[in-house]
Amino acid sequence: MKRFISACLLATTLTAPMQAQAGSSANGVAILPADQVASFANRVQQDLAARGARVAIVARVGRDPAQLPDDVTYTHVGIWVYSRITLADGSTGQGYRVYNLYQQADNPVRSDLVQDSPADFFAGAHVFDAGIIIPDPRLQTKLLDVIGSPTYSALHNPVYSALSNPNTNRFQNCTEHTLNVLMAALYDTDDLNQIKANTAAYFVPQPIAVNGLQRAFATVASQALTTADHGPNVATATFGSIARFMENNDLAAEVYRITPTSVVRF
Repeated sequence: MKRFISACLLATTLTAPMQAQAGSSANGVAILPADQVASFANRVQQDLAARGARVAIVARVGRDPAQLPDDVTYTHVGIWVYSRITLADGSTGQGYRVYNLYQQADNPVRSDLVQDSPADFFAGAHVFDAGIIIPDPRLQTKLLDVIGSPTYSALHNPVYSALSNPNTNRFQNCTEHTLNVLMAALYDTDDLNQIKANTAAYFVPQPIAVNGLQRAFATVASQALTTADHGPNVATATFGSIARFMENNDLAAEVYRITPTSVVRF
């Protein structure tokens, strides 16, 4: 499988200012035509529904790909849950709700848990490209149990860092929260200390190359890019590292990528 990274704002360079549409920020400024965004969002959810996915981990591209560091493709992940939804005309139907961790617009070092729609999820995307993990059916059931319980919110740490260390709870980004939920489901626990112990034992985070100068000025450039919870090396949870963990442990039914013209397995 190719390495595709999503670190919820890692898509910015370490000295770049934050923008509303980047990473794990909410939709912000629209980059692509709204009708095309809606069409692509519908393509993704129709594909998931056709595969019978009750739960999926989906990633988007929230920055101009030309500006991304090497090996970085995706900048935000959310958990998509097949649900009864209320449509714009007030009628109800079946579709996906997206469970996100988003930075606060006016305080990027804090985050909130937010539910939105597939179109909201892709609003502000720079390209139509979705990375998708469909967990195996048993794990989907366990994930639904966690998402529908107080554990989902209890696993949220609102102190945000794009480069958070998944082995600690000092900071958190969207991918780490997703990983927490995954570990809670796998091990039937809401004990955060146990979740972090299991993460350290079994999950391999994605190493991030941060040279000394960039690291020294990361906190100056943005508190949301701090590496204070890391040792000499920086590694964080990413879409790619979660996909590898799930595939290596036979937890994923499918891992693939959707663009407007293709559906490709990683």
